[in-house]
Amino acid sequence: MPASSEARPPASIPSAPAPEDPTRAPGLPPRILILNGPNLDQLGRREPGTYGHATLAEIERALAATAASLGVELRCLQSNHEGVLIDAIHAAQGDCAGIVINPAGYGHTSVALRDALSCSPLPAVEVHLSNIHAREPFRHQTYTAAVALGVISGLGSQGYHLALRALVAYFGRQTNRLNGA
Repeated sequence: MPASSEARPPASIPSAPAPEDPTRAPGLPPRILILNGPNLDQLGRREPGTYGHATLAEIERALAATAASLGVELRCLQSNHEGVLIDAIHAAQGDCAGIVINPAGYGHTSVALRDALSCSPLPAVEVHLSNIHAREPFRHQTYTAAVALGVISGLGSQGYHLALRALVAYFGRQTNRLNGA
């Protein structure tokens, strides 16, 4: 496992053929950035009663299977550093079609992360493992929620799968709208 000061390397997951994505070369499946914020590298050890027993690597492996069944590719990144997360959002504009983000604590504190999502043309779905509305009052609101397509909170690791499915459904609706359907 990398030191907490380093971002985890992206994991590219092969997938089944999918509709073409205008942000990538023709014939390649759409790629979704799975972005995880601070302390999520500690999943499985950190407060399992709140966050579950699965590690981030286990969540990503299971999510890869969902991605393959949906015909999309994943790029996964976790960092404990706000600037690395912001840089990843900016870089995703070149080769990703959307973002699933668990901003963790930064969701409650980072206007800069919110602004990075806001200025990105990519749709994003925010995920929280725990129900942030059933926790301490300072967790009830996130800056990032206002610029996301939606927020999934309190469903544990299943929230990532639901967010991925929601993005793929959103792409379908956008394609239908462009095609006049």
